[in-house]
Amino acid sequence: GINAEYGSGINAEYGVTFLGKFRTQLDALDASVQSNPDKIEAELRKACKTKQPKDERFCWYIGATETSATGMTQVVTKPMSFHKPVEKICGDLYKKDAQICDLKYEKQIDLKTVNIKKLKVKDLRKILEQNGQDCKGCSEKSEFVKKVEAIAREQGRTEL
Repeated sequence: GINAEYGSGINAEYGVTFLGKFRTQLDALDASVQSNPDKIEAELRKACKTKQPKDERFCWYIGATETSATGMTQVVTKPMSFHKPVEKICGDLYKKDAQICDLKYEKQIDLKTVNIKKLKVKDLRKILEQNGQDCKGCSEKSEFVKKVEAIAREQGRTEL
């Protein structure tokens, strides 16, 4: 995905991450939608009805939510219609409002591929939290590793 272009993907920018996900959704739709900024805007507004607080904040910034003060959606929708790379779109947004692409995403850890034993306890905790679990009473890193490995197995990872 997007993170490959950013080396390790640590702190990949929001906008890029969100727009990357959005681009993937668009690519699955009909070509008539993909080249029509108005239809793209409708899809963008749908994608922005999200429960992800950081996506929501990005959407709010570009004017794609009901509560947005500004309407810069065309800065996203128009270039999307001619497949401008999301990094470039984010760069354009940045020129208009530096805050937008400064929103940082937590790094996403891919449980299917990461070496769980090499993760920091802080990251292990974060994975547990993202999966609605905790490790009350855990004091050893190995205890966190076991819990995260169990989550990875639930998500379809076979060898650990």
